[in-house]
Formats: sequence, C-alpha cells, structure tokens
Amino acid sequence: MIITDTHTHLYSDAFNDDRAEMIQRALNLGVQRFFIPAIDSTYTKAMYELEANFKEHVHLMMGLHPTSVKDNYKDELAHVEEQLAKREFCAVGEIGIDLYWDASTLEIQKEAFKHQIQLAKHYNLPIVIHCREAFDEIFDVLETEKDDKLYGIFHCFTGTIEQAEKAISYNMKLGVGGVVTFKNGKIDQFINQIDLKHIVLETDSPYLAPTPYRGKRNESAYVVKVLEKLSELYGVSQEDIAEITTKNSKEIFKI
Repeated sequence: MIITDTHTHLYSDAFNDDRAEMIQRALNLGVQRFFIPAIDSTYTKAMYELEANFKEHVHLMMGLHPTSVKDNYKDELAHVEEQLAKREFCAVGEIGIDLYWDASTLEIQKEAFKHQIQLAKHYNLPIVIHCREAFDEIFDVLETEKDDKLYGIFHCFTGTIEQAEKAISYNMKLGVGGVVTFKNGKIDQFINQIDLKHIVLETDSPYLAPTPYRGKRNESAYVVKVLEKLSELYGVSQEDIAEITTKNSKEIFKI
C-alpha cells in the first residue's frame, strides 16, 4: 500500500531534532511520497538539502506563500522565477490568498497569486493553493485564469460542499488533511458526497495534526489517521483510499 502526503513541510525547524526518524516513521507505514511546498526564499536552501537527503521520496514545489507577500514581494517573485528557470519542480506552490493574518496586503497577494498561476501555466505545472478566509477572493482570481492549463490542488480544503464543487470546476483536487478528523471540522459531514477521484491526502505537517494528536506537532506518518477517517466516511477499504488518492496525486504531479 503506497500512501502519498501531498503537502508536508518536512524542512521545518520543528523537525530539526528528529527529521530522519520522523520520515522513517512515515516510510514504515507506507507513506512513500512526500510533496514539499515552498514558503519563500529563506527556506530554499533547507528544501534542497531535504531533497538531497531523501531523493527517492521527496518532490519539491516552488512558490511564494501568501503570508510571505510583503513589501519585498517582487524580489521574492523574482527568486521564484529564477528557481523555476533553473531546474524542475513538481508544482508552483503553495500560493494563494490568506486574509487571516493580514488583510491589508490583499491587492499584492492577488497580484502575486495571479503572477504565479501564469508561471505555472508557462511551465505546464499544477498550482497548489493556500486559502484562508479568502474563498471568494481565490475564486475571483481563478475565474480570470480559467483555461485548460489551470489545474492543481486546493490545499487544506475547509469550505462548504458548494465551495468544494466550485474548486473542482477549476480543475482542482481537494487536499484533505487533519481537519476531516476534527469534531468541529465540518467537512466530514459532506466529503463522502465528493467523488474520491477529486481527493488527495495531506498533512500540512508540522501544522494541523489530526485527532488524536490535535494541538501537537504534526508529522507525515499521521496522514494514516486521515486515510482511516476517509475509509470510514466513504465506506471503502483503507487500501482503496490509498490507491485512489495516490493515483490522483500522480495525475496532478505527473510523478
């Protein structure tokens, strides 16, 4: 059984003391594919080191996270462009809009998001979207960019069934993580109405640990808890969930 974690920050400082052991725990459970989102230029070196140490299992994205869209965002976007021109990546991500931390940067967040979508299209890559308190704003940008080259993953999906269907209409898979295990997570109430062909698994580690680890450091091994919950909600075997979601990840990342 091959399990795929489509979104995990394995280079995070949270893993500095036990990174190799933490990754081995995931490998022991069948989690063999790790897709690594970028944040900004300050993490690029750590991402490359992670890839060098775990080459068979780790696949890197490149992008500028919306919470890192600050006054120097044009320099950061130039870094993204430089890296994309230099080597191969599996996606442009994570990119998007986050109005939870700082709504004052909305306009430049939209500009950075749109620019990076266009970069992804140029390189025939998927995008991986970060959305926090910004569904309408994200959808507005996607609407302007909608075409055959637009596709990817709506990471950490936490919206309604209507928003899920709208995201899917833009050729997005839904990234489902620890939130589906929360009592107040809400997506557990409707996710089984979404065809499994639209779902991929993720952790967003070290953030958003699933029940029973909620509030603690998340790690890629815990994606198994997400898989178990989806197996329960869909009424299909864990092996089927693993197989279908891994197939979906291959469809997106071409890996």
